[in-house]
Amino acid sequence: MRRFGAWLAGFALLFTGPSQAQQPASAYDIVIRGGTIYDGRGGAPYAGDVAIADDRIAAVAPRIEDRGTREIDATGLAVAPGFINMLSWATESLIQDGRSQSDIRQGVTLEVMGEGWSMGPLTEAMRRRAVADQSDIRYPVTWTSLGDYLEHLQRRGIAPNVASFVGATTVRIHELGEGDVDPDPTQLARMRALVRQAMNEGAMGVGSSLIYAPASFAETDELVALVTEAGRCGGMYISHMRSEGDRILESVDELIEIARRSGAPAEIYHLKLAGRNNWNRFDEVVRRIEAARAAGVRISTDMYTYTAGETGLDASMPLWVREGGNEAWFARLRDPATRARVAAEMRAPGQGWENLYHGAGADGVVFSEFRNPALRRYVGKTLAEVARERGKSPEETAMDLVVEDGSRVGTIYFLMSEDNVRRGIRLPWMSFGSDGGSVAAEPPFTNGNPHPRAYGNFARLLGRYVRDERLISLEEAVRRLTSLPASNLGIRDRGTLAAGNFADLAIFDPATIADRATFAQPHQYAIGMRHVFVNGTQVLADGEPTGATPGRVVRGPGWNRCPPAAE
Repeated sequence: MRRFGAWLAGFALLFTGPSQAQQPASAYDIVIRGGTIYDGRGGAPYAGDVAIADDRIAAVAPRIEDRGTREIDATGLAVAPGFINMLSWATESLIQDGRSQSDIRQGVTLEVMGEGWSMGPLTEAMRRRAVADQSDIRYPVTWTSLGDYLEHLQRRGIAPNVASFVGATTVRIHELGEGDVDPDPTQLARMRALVRQAMNEGAMGVGSSLIYAPASFAETDELVALVTEAGRCGGMYISHMRSEGDRILESVDELIEIARRSGAPAEIYHLKLAGRNNWNRFDEVVRRIEAARAAGVRISTDMYTYTAGETGLDASMPLWVREGGNEAWFARLRDPATRARVAAEMRAPGQGWENLYHGAGADGVVFSEFRNPALRRYVGKTLAEVARERGKSPEETAMDLVVEDGSRVGTIYFLMSEDNVRRGIRLPWMSFGSDGGSVAAEPPFTNGNPHPRAYGNFARLLGRYVRDERLISLEEAVRRLTSLPASNLGIRDRGTLAAGNFADLAIFDPATIADRATFAQPHQYAIGMRHVFVNGTQVLADGEPTGATPGRVVRGPGWNRCPPAAE
């Protein structure tokens, strides 16, 4: 009977062909077919296929004949490299939720952190302080170095890739604390050694945020010394400059000087002109940058696509009151004489410091986040509204809220011109960063109202400014989201659709991609992103997260080969 069955099966095979098990093995794991290829280089798009094998792009061609184990129909969709978020604050949000939903749903496959503060190197006192300052997202700080933190994220499981600059603020606090002091030669040598260590661990360079204490206490020579170490290791300097308002030209000049003296390329974080009195200075800023570039100094910029920024009430108060850290700041704000002086300085243009309150006005300051649950009723309200409710001046109210919340208080400042946003988008050396976390529309993230850029920065570019307003072509926008930042960072195997590169892909509908988050209702995901792959693994399928966590640490060019200290 068994012989008859075997004969019958063989007879049937003559008519049906080989069984599935006998089919030739698929050449690729995945083939994405029939999409419009935007390869990241800025050239004209074309219809074609992309093949993935393991974690790499295996082929990109108008037609790939071999089959994939899985095939995805991308007809009518744009197929692009995964997007790079040049300014991410997903440092804590990825610990809470590795799915990275708000950014993955926009096609972001690499989060680049480190605006002044980085998650290492840390002393034991800094680790204790990091835990004490936590709010809704709580976690043990088990690492001390930046490299250990990044590897900690990878071990936990994250959907996107991650990279980081080492923070100039972090290095300064590590060796000098939070006072207004200059390093002596021995201290500066230790600070430089910390930068070399971070570069050997894969840091992209040195990041600064010079409007905030204690970062603001660093003088140009100190920054040049740190950036020189990064430059010797192939890294770059990236900075939230000392001023984006009244002293912006001097601040651009300082960044160019740091790049020139250190030999490292430099990038301006979130280029903007803050305060109505400065809106007409955009062309002058661009001329300064382009003159430096023409002279051979490598300067680039990034931006977010909104007319408001988000930071804290510390950016509304003078540097001297913030010296020594938060506890010293809170204590000073309890003293009546100090409060009177602070209020007077808040009402005037900042002398040697960036006064965002003066630039925005009490009606242009909106509260986004509080640590104290009792104060969360003020989320979404302006400082002017809360001041009226409390029966105090806006300046007094701001000081009271800092003390009552025990934090800098999350704050949105409306400072910029829509016309300048459009001008920035047109600049060929402009890339993009959200300056926000990668969050989810669920607790604990919904305890506050973050800036909508966390949910919409990249989709807003592609929908509003590319498709609807046609400020730049889609192929140019993709270049600025992919190969431009990858090149600036010194990343050679991401940022373009090319065989051999890591398979980070963003597949979206150019006709429907759009942001939905608003300042009043920020917890709304962008639409139009259909599929996202990170290192060859699908993390977004038909617009929904898959739960996969293939994200890895992306390390800078100095990784494990930074030269020893110069003599």
